[in-house]
Amino acid sequence: MRLTNLAASAAVALILTGCTNETLDTVDKADVDLRTVKSKTAYELSGKIVDRMRELNMPRTSPIMLRILKEEGLLEVWKADSANRFQKLRQYAICAWSGKLGPKVKEGDRQAPEGFYPLAPGQMNPNSSYYLAINTGFPNAYDRANGRFGTNLMIHGACSSSGCYSMTDEQMQEIFALARDAFKGGQKTIQLQALPFRMTAENMARHKDNPNYEFWKNLKTGYDQFEITKRPPDVGFCEKKYVFNQQGGAMNPASTCPADMSTPPALSAALAAYNRKYDEDYAKALNKFKGMAWYEPSEAERKAVVAKTREGKDLAYAPTGSSLAAGKLMSTAELEKKESLRAEIEDARKAAEIQKAELDKISKTGRRLPVPAANPLPRPELPATMTASAQPPAKTGSLFASLFRRAAPQEAPADPEITDVPADPSTQVTASTPAHSATGARHEPSTTAPAPASASAVKSGRSTGSPSTKPPVPAANPAEVATAPQPGDAPAEKPKRPFWKIWDN
Repeated sequence: MRLTNLAASAAVALILTGCTNETLDTVDKADVDLRTVKSKTAYELSGKIVDRMRELNMPRTSPIMLRILKEEGLLEVWKADSANRFQKLRQYAICAWSGKLGPKVKEGDRQAPEGFYPLAPGQMNPNSSYYLAINTGFPNAYDRANGRFGTNLMIHGACSSSGCYSMTDEQMQEIFALARDAFKGGQKTIQLQALPFRMTAENMARHKDNPNYEFWKNLKTGYDQFEITKRPPDVGFCEKKYVFNQQGGAMNPASTCPADMSTPPALSAALAAYNRKYDEDYAKALNKFKGMAWYEPSEAERKAVVAKTREGKDLAYAPTGSSLAAGKLMSTAELEKKESLRAEIEDARKAAEIQKAELDKISKTGRRLPVPAANPLPRPELPATMTASAQPPAKTGSLFASLFRRAAPQEAPADPEITDVPADPSTQVTASTPAHSATGARHEPSTTAPAPASASAVKSGRSTGSPSTKPPVPAANPAEVATAPQPGDAPAEKPKRPFWKIWDN
């Protein structure tokens, strides 16, 4: 019956779109003084809101719908009028939402959910640690079919978020009261539409390169039908996707859509006219953004834009600002460089978090920190001379003690090893030149020096003449003048010692 009424109204929906309430261009401020609130659950809406509902012909307990627009940072409250068409009643600036545009995928990713979620009375929490809270119901059937998971994703107060949509306490008090009154009027579930942005042709063209684009096109189907009918669409799931206002057999999120599934004829005609206009606007937007791309800011970049708003506030107050204020259009090449740099920074941050988590785990279990394994490659052996030179010098004691220590006689350096003896006879030493003593006496040396042993014999410590002979010693230079002392010469005088040296050191 509901789909029949919806189809009947859809034919004239395009004509009536200009009659809907689009006058709330500014963000509303919650008309709440928390100092006067005695009961959060029994709080009565201010006279200002009640007067507004009367102007728009809205019964006080008529159904409501919540719509979140992440990029603009807005939460809208839509309420049914007496004709059961929804008009925008309130529009609040979201105080804080974490992450970036795009759906929540897993626990701990700091992403706020995107999608269509039914809010039941049991999801309202008046005893929240964040003033008041409404559980979004994430994950829904679509999220579970696509392997997305997470817990405790809320709309709550306190202006501090880690995957939630956080409002101020004053805003949350009004939203909670509006939902309470709608449930009192008989509404079974309140539809939450959590969208990345207003899904206009220009916005879709601006985000055409985003990896979530196909998912957003699926959400856009429900967005378009609400824009046409001004009624929350019926939501179903099949083939791991959303389907809206479909007639036919039973649906299963993970199975093929029913063969007899169809859109009501009147709604189908209205969608055809809507999409023709959309396609024209989309082509113009593509031409407008040719060669350009949208830089989606991080949460930190959004916080920087609104940093001054934290002055004088409690430390828990952490507004994040809107993506429209922190993001910008830039050339495609410039965006690629910026995204590459941001990816490197993010990888480094994740690596640091993993390392810290491992160290924390080790410290909690009392285990010792891991020691790097030994080098599997053998260490090269150094020559003996390098090993000796690497040893630290021996300690010599104090300066005073060194004055009275007898100097140890230095050992004469060892003769270098004889490794080869020339075999050429022409290189043998001959005594053809006479040698003279200090007295001028002439000696007649032998005409030929003894033949040296072979090189191999010298190396092995053997000689050709006798097995007990030592390696040969080079002959004296025959031209050298002997200066040995002669009998009767007086001994050389010992040099005098300085007067200050009293010990023989």
